[in-house]
Amino acid sequence: SDRMRTYTLQREQHVPRALERIFPFFERPENLALITPPELGFRLLTPSPVSMEQGRVIDYTIRLFGVPVRWRSLISTYDPPHCFVDEQLQGPYSFWHHTHRFLKRGSGTLLRDEVRFALPLYLPPPLEALVRQGGIEPMLNRIFDYRRQLFRYFFESTHQHVAASRHSATEEA
Repeated sequence: SDRMRTYTLQREQHVPRALERIFPFFERPENLALITPPELGFRLLTPSPVSMEQGRVIDYTIRLFGVPVRWRSLISTYDPPHCFVDEQLQGPYSFWHHTHRFLKRGSGTLLRDEVRFALPLYLPPPLEALVRQGGIEPMLNRIFDYRRQLFRYFFESTHQHVAASRHSATEEA
């Protein structure tokens, strides 16, 4: 409806791995379970393997505040290895549009997420602010914080830090 207010959450993370190495991890929806906090109980319902492509529909369930919720996603844009967009067709939000961008940065990759969303019900503005700031946004930030820690673990190592710092030093010289 025209009363629907949409909000935007943006997050960025640099990982010291080449774009070509990083993107394949993200184009496997099966890996979503690995990078979602366990309390969200992510379960892929679409039979594996799920090939990523434009127009692909993916079904899964997650637990939102303890309640299992069906979520149906559409991959509306697929431009490997630079970008893909998932949009909610059916699920907990009135509107959900998540753009995943992958940008070459030196020998590494910048992961850039932009989530645009609207809350499931029409609430008076003060109540909506409360639900968004007290519930939804902390949960979304928790997901991205969890991913940040995992990617540090998956994609970074002392060896690569040394290589990355030596690389940037020669670039500056």
